[in-house]
Amino acid sequence: MNKEAKIYVAGHTGLVGSAILKNLQSKGYTNFLLRNLSELDLTDQLAVFRFFEQEKPEYVILAAAKVGGIVANNTYRAQFIYENIQIQNNVIHASWLNKVKKLLFLGSTCIYPREAPQPMVEDCLLSSPLEYTNEPYAIAKIAGIKMCESYNLQYGANFIAVMPTNLYGPNDNFDLEKSHVLPAILRKTHLAKSLMNNDFDAIRKDFDRLPVEGVSGKDTDEAILSCLDKYGVKKESVEIWGTGLPMREFLWSEDMADACVFVMENVNFADLKPQDKEIRNTHINIGSGKEISIKDLTALIAQTLDYRGKFVFNADKPDGTLRKLTDPSKLHRLGWKHKIEIEEGIKKLYDWYLWEK
Repeated sequence: MNKEAKIYVAGHTGLVGSAILKNLQSKGYTNFLLRNLSELDLTDQLAVFRFFEQEKPEYVILAAAKVGGIVANNTYRAQFIYENIQIQNNVIHASWLNKVKKLLFLGSTCIYPREAPQPMVEDCLLSSPLEYTNEPYAIAKIAGIKMCESYNLQYGANFIAVMPTNLYGPNDNFDLEKSHVLPAILRKTHLAKSLMNNDFDAIRKDFDRLPVEGVSGKDTDEAILSCLDKYGVKKESVEIWGTGLPMREFLWSEDMADACVFVMENVNFADLKPQDKEIRNTHINIGSGKEISIKDLTALIAQTLDYRGKFVFNADKPDGTLRKLTDPSKLHRLGWKHKIEIEEGIKKLYDWYLWEK
């Protein structure tokens, strides 16, 4: 890519998009098209088509999506499948209509079957049933992969799909209802530690920045404590959904961004096509290839935050998929590997969280 090329980063304020934008800027790219939700609703087909016709981006990074953890995925099933398919359809089709040189579509490793062989290679896609709790989101992302693949095969496009593993990092979502597991546990642990230390000022500061169900730091002690109790945050303990046994792989978001920019700069669809069989599963896993149990993750977060309470695992709540470990061998063969390990990443994320607060 030319450093002055016009690049549209869809979803540039989120965890994924902001990390990719920062990486591109650090590498000297200067010509960005950026729109927030109030400026461009990507579920609105007409608005998206007008934007592409007027701005004519040369490269597109589709990091915009409706995302969330196990609670949100299972609760807002219709929204997750509808909004994500709408966003993908509009941006990918508009990119083809307007002759975009290369598009990068970001999916998720939840596309893989519930009982996929571990670690999961790209070819296990669609080989058996999906995990029920995130099936609508996964189906939407699979549709995006196949859309990119199909436009490449029929129209000669250069649309590449990458599947990041569980991400965490700056600009993460710390909403106690809708966030992914790592930021949710980190915030809960921070609040429980503040309770243990009788530091209600820290709790009020936290709630002012990120109100929970409309409760802010300006509400009464009773309202805040009731809200914390609902989400399992007490002075002496933190409740965690599930048994703690599931294994999860995590990748620092800035590592993921570096992998995405590497793909944009160095990889084309022609590099991903198999030579001796049907052309399918040309997407690329982005991961660390390492996993940790939720129980061990909570212990690591407690150690990092110096929290001396305990974690209570609620086995009546769903675990989700027991293992979701990617095989990043394809990406390694293309020339990229992650740098930040989970121990360093949790410390970096907590430092960022405190600084932002």
